[in-house]
Amino acid sequence: MRANDPGPDTTLTSAASELRMATFRLARRLRAQRAVDSMSDGQFAVLAALTIHGEHTLGQLAERERVTAPSMNRTVSLLEDAGYVTRTPHEDDRRKVTIALTDAGRTVVDETVRRRDAWLEEALDGLTPAERQTLAAAAEIMRKVAER
Repeated sequence: MRANDPGPDTTLTSAASELRMATFRLARRLRAQRAVDSMSDGQFAVLAALTIHGEHTLGQLAERERVTAPSMNRTVSLLEDAGYVTRTPHEDDRRKVTIALTDAGRTVVDETVRRRDAWLEEALDGLTPAERQTLAAAAEIMRKVAER
């Protein structure tokens, strides 16, 4: 560091740290609102991905969730045993299987989303209109940051 260099912007560092901590706390509170208490976040993430993006091969799911294929295989096996997903042979490559959501899996996703939205709506109801407006603006900014 040079003599005239003020060093890192401590205000920016502090703001980043505060935002990170608040985001993680909120995410943790939202994750606690789930339809199946025994389901892990990783298992729910697979169900959500299948809901949003449709059928996947095991490799595609592993890549999407940034885990190894053996780890994803264990997750899918647990979801399959619980009746939330099915495996069917891939149409073009018999060495692969296609993972699809069952009606029970879709119900878990829908109910979890409903619970999370209800929890957040109740939390927002306790804020002032100005605070809710600030959060709406922050949500747009956070979306922009996440897309970088």
